[in-house]
Order: sequence, then structure tokens, then C-alpha cells
Amino acid sequence: MKKTRVIKINTIFIIIVVFIFAAIIFKLLWIGLGNVKVNDKTLAEFANNRDTRKKTLTAKRGTIYSSKGEVLAKDVNSYTVIAYLDPSRTKDEKRPYHVVDKEKTAELLSPLINMTKERILKLLNTKIKSCNEDKTECTERVPYQVELGPGGRGITELVKDQIDDLDLPGIDFIASTKRYYPNGDFLSYTLGYAKNNDDNKYVGEMGLELYYNDELTGTDGYKEYQSDLYGYQITSTPAVEQKSISGDDIYLTIDDNIQMFTEQAMNTLEGGKPEWATISVINAKTGEILGVSSSPSFNNNTLEIKSYYDPFVAYEYEPGSTMKIFSFMAAMENGIYDGSKKYKSGTIKVDEANIKDWNNKGWGMVTFDDGFMASSNVAAVNLAMELGRAKLKDFYSSLGFGKKTGIPLPNESKGIVNFRYNTEVAAASYGQGMTVSAIQMVQALTTIANDGVMIKPYLVSKIVSGETGEVVLENKRIEVAKVASTETVEKMKTLMRGVVQNGCKIATGSGYNVPGYDVIGKTGTAQIASSSGGYLKGSRNYVKSFAALFPGDDPQIIIYVAASKITDAKYLKNSVKALVKDVGTYLNIVGNKEVEETGTYTTKSYINLDTTTVKTALEASSMEAVVIGEGTKIIKQYPEENTKLNAHNKIFLLTNDTNYKMINIKGWSRNDVSTFAKMVNLDVNYDGYGYVKTYSIKEGTLLDKSSKLDVTLEPVFKEEEIKKDNKN
Repeated sequence: MKKTRVIKINTIFIIIVVFIFAAIIFKLLWIGLGNVKVNDKTLAEFANNRDTRKKTLTAKRGTIYSSKGEVLAKDVNSYTVIAYLDPSRTKDEKRPYHVVDKEKTAELLSPLINMTKERILKLLNTKIKSCNEDKTECTERVPYQVELGPGGRGITELVKDQIDDLDLPGIDFIASTKRYYPNGDFLSYTLGYAKNNDDNKYVGEMGLELYYNDELTGTDGYKEYQSDLYGYQITSTPAVEQKSISGDDIYLTIDDNIQMFTEQAMNTLEGGKPEWATISVINAKTGEILGVSSSPSFNNNTLEIKSYYDPFVAYEYEPGSTMKIFSFMAAMENGIYDGSKKYKSGTIKVDEANIKDWNNKGWGMVTFDDGFMASSNVAAVNLAMELGRAKLKDFYSSLGFGKKTGIPLPNESKGIVNFRYNTEVAAASYGQGMTVSAIQMVQALTTIANDGVMIKPYLVSKIVSGETGEVVLENKRIEVAKVASTETVEKMKTLMRGVVQNGCKIATGSGYNVPGYDVIGKTGTAQIASSSGGYLKGSRNYVKSFAALFPGDDPQIIIYVAASKITDAKYLKNSVKALVKDVGTYLNIVGNKEVEETGTYTTKSYINLDTTTVKTALEASSMEAVVIGEGTKIIKQYPEENTKLNAHNKIFLLTNDTNYKMINIKGWSRNDVSTFAKMVNLDVNYDGYGYVKTYSIKEGTLLDKSSKLDVTLEPVFKEEEIKKDNKN
């Protein structure tokens, strides 16, 4: 019996032990399966997340291109070189994570980041001093890391790769992306800019960058991975990656060469010190904007902006006598115009207002055709009063005045057209008492080139997917409306030709005549409204403008220029005439007169050719060869191949030199300086208008990435030469 009890006790004990053992095994299995929770996470989850890192893969913002594929705005990678100095970072001597050999590191980095070996060594030997409160005891320690600036800041991808190839322990990089505009203040208002926000993403804040921000902005991706103590990925563990999606690329209608000509014309115009100005060149048949420049401009990289509103689309101003093109057309369309009919010029009374011609006295009894050439206010008012308020208003409305064109630029103005009183109708006939934008004037002028059909101007030719290369949007010629008959248009072209080419004393536009190019056009001078009522007094308080089309028989190009408070109209004339010649030569557009081939030159490809041979050939052809560097071969040129230029224009030739030096730029235009700076990656600050008077870097000085050029410009015309010209 006793034995039986012992057996039973032993059996129970064994069962208990087995149960406990089984429980332990089960618990271990339970843990292994990840069912135990720590801070509301399973142990498996806790273990996995403890060393998991998630890195954002920043999406590339779309690139903006010219019509020829030249980059106008793009993302570029920028890096800052850092050096890890703390030896505790290294756990394995065979795999050092800090700078071990400071002498070697400084010596190898020096030529790559444009810093002396001594300066780099000083940074690598940096010590941090700390003391107690009464400063009786002080100690020094090695900082965890240092930044190798200033030479190590903002380095390019190429330099980073060169440093990586050195395989220097402890040398690393802080990467960032910046929005870069290769041409500085080239097309500044149109491009606008994108700025890095608090989330480290570039967001458009002006111009096309703002208008197309959604299209340009890509979608960020990410990468998740297991890391070691120092953040390096553990190679034996898998990574989860979601690739980023690049933003769409935008191609503009802007022609690089025509834009260059437009910027040069603005340089000339700025000699007259306008408060603001805008110049645009339009394909009259398609509506493509080929070139546009506004003043004051700014450098999109440095953002020293005087005004955030683009004069081309956002400024409202009274246009003056360029509106007579359309008030006369309205009379023609409604069958009341007789160009041979005479009227008494000088003064006309509308209600209680006495409206005068610009010369006050007029020209006696003259025909309406002559009145147009003379830019007679009285002629326009006579026609408006006979036409009536409703018909003039309807015609102006059909041309888009008082409405936005829909150009893809922020802050477009719609202008104001008032027809409440007879005096407002009268004033509107000669472009006062109403406001327009430059883009509206350009759109209305397309009717002259298209048999009365108005064409919508456009700036973006296509939008292309940054991922697939697929064209997601393509713009083409858009006919807005048929607003005038062929008969009306032909009559208006004849009148506009008379303004420029008649040669009689009363023709206001004779100073804009460019022999060989059959320019037709209309002048405009408008008073500037005062904020306190009425108009400003003084010889400069006018907006002066000119609308040019050529060739007159079948216009291919529209040039529209407007400038506020310019010192003299000759700046306007000289800029327009130069632009007509440059654009006409480049596009081989001639009118009904022969243009002598002498005095023009078509560029060839000079790439990989001998420098001396190219320079000699260009000078023999009456061109100015600007050779950059002392290399024997040409590696880059501007303008590109097959560009037509007038004689004595500059052709820039970059040689295969490793070191470029400053050259003599005195007397150069701002655009010439910008071209040179672009070719040698030189930052430039400008002061003034016109042509180079002084510059900060001495001729022959070696240029490097830290070089900054300050340029002072002065007008080509001296102030004492200025004569006031307030003709309409």
C-alpha cells in the first residue's frame, strides 16, 4: 500500500514537471510567434521597428525648356562636404567611419573644393573647449563632425563623384536639391521661381513655376530598411522601396535667339530709365510668343525683386494712340469710314470737354487718312461720335479688351473699358480713360496679320511626362474670333504703312522705318493718371508705345513695346529698329524691298575646330570673335549653328582650357555679359542700365566657382543729348 502511494506521488510529480516544461515551451513559442506586446506592439514588431529607417526619395521637379530644348529652369543636386572626426564612430578599425589620416585627407580634398590644405587641416583639427562655471577647469574634445566650408558648400554632382573616388574615411555629404536658372535674369518674370518650403519641397511662387506648380511637382517616394547603430543599411536585410515620380517637363514657345535679341532691345530701352517697360515678339500667324522681356527684371537665383507683377500681363495702363488702329477699324467695319473725307483738326467739343490734338493747333482741314498718320485725336473722336457708343464698345469687346486672354501667367489683368458717358467714348477712341495690358494689345494686333481673325497668344508649346516622355498637353494656333473683314484689314495695313514709311512731316512713326523690312505700325503716347484724380504733369509722365508688324503685305512678326516715364522716345525707336533687324535677319523675313546680303552672317558649327583658325575666319567676315580661354579647340559656342546675325555681332567661343580668366568687357551690353557669365559659370550683379562702364574683376584674373562679378552699366546716350518727344 505504501509502495502504491509512492508510485502515485511520483506520477503526479512527473505530470506536474511535464506540464511546467510544456508551459515553458508554449510560452517560448508564443513569444517567438510575436504575440507578446510591448507598448501595444508585438515583440516582433518592436524588434523590427527599433532599427528601421524610412528615407524620403525626393521627386524631381519638372524642367522648363525653350523651343530649341535649352534648359531654362531645372533641379540640380547640391552637396555640402562634412568630415566625421569622433573616433568613437569607428567600431572596426578595418572599416573606419571617421577621418584617420588628416594630412592625406586635406591634401587630396584641397584641389577639388578650392580650399588650401592648411585651411582644411585647421577644420579637421577643430577642438571644442568647455569649462566649468568659474572657468577654473577646462577641457577640450573632438567634435562629432565639421562642415568643410566655404569651399565644400554647394558642390556639384561631378565634384562629389570625384571626392567619392578618393575613398576617404570619414568624408561624407549632406545632399540637397535646389532650383537653378542657368541664364540668371533671362526671361525672369515669365519663368518666375520656385522656393523651398518648410517641408523641404520646392513650390512655385511666381510666373510659370507658380501657374504650373501642380504639373511640375512630382510625387515623393520612400525607402525602408534595417540599419545598424550608425544608420547604415544592414546588407543582409531586405529593403522596401517606393520609387519617386518625376514632375512633368514644360516646353515653351520661346526661341533662344529671339529672346536674346529681345533682351538686347530691352538693354537699349533701359538707357531711357523707364519706370517699367515690356517688349514682346510674337509669331503673328500662330500666336507663339517667341521672346518677351520686362523691366525691371531680376535674377531668378538670387531673387532681388523690385516688383512681383509682370508688366507684360499684370500692368494696366492707358494705351494712347495705338488704340486708334481699332477705333478706325470699327468705323470701317460699320461702313462709316471715308478716308478721303476732310475734317477740321485741332479741337473738338464733346459735351463740356474740349478735346485737342497732340499739337493743340492741328493741321487745318485734313483727310481722315492723313489724320491717322498724324495720330489725330480729333479724327478718332469724330469717328467715335458718328459710330456711337454701343458699336464702338462691341468692337472693342470683340477684340478682347476688358477680358483676360488666358495666358498661363499669374495676376493677368483684364483692364477697364468705360462707355458710360460721351466723354468716355471719345477718350476711348484715342486710348485714354481706359486701361489695357500688353498681352491684350498683342492679341488684338493679330487681326491685322490674319485677315481679321484674332489669334490667341500662347507661351507653352507642350507638356511632357517626366516619367514616360509622353506628351500630355500640346498647344497649337487657336482662332478666337473673326472680328474684321479682309477689306478693313487691307485698308488698315495701308494706313499703318503710311505712319512708318510715308516720309511726310505729319507721320508720327517715320523714326521707326527700317529699310528692307517693310515695317508697318502705330505710335502711342498716353498720359498717366494721378491717384488724386486727373493726369500727372511733366514731360516724362507718359506711357510711350509702338506696335510694329512686318512685312506689311503679309505680317509674320508682331513687336509690341511699351515703356512708362522714359526720358526720350529715341530709346524706344532704337530698341524697336534693332529688334526688327535682328529678328528679320535671323528668320530671313524681308518685305517688298531688297535687303543687301552684305552685312549679315550665318553662323556655322565651330565645335572641335582649331581656335585660331575659327577666330581668323570670323574676323575676316566682319564678326567679333570672343575667345574664352587659351585652349586650342572650341568646345562650346554661342549663338548656335545656322543663326543669322548682323555684321560685327559677337560670337562667343569657349575653348578646351582648364582655367578661364577674366576678359575685357567694357562697353558690352548686359546680354553679352550674361552670355559670357553663363559660359564660365560666373555669378554677376548688375547696377544701372545700358552698357558696361566698370567691372570688379581685373582682366586676366583666374576665375573659379567663388568668383563674383559686379558690373556698372551706363546708357549709350548721354543725358545732355536727350530731347523731349511727346508726339503720339
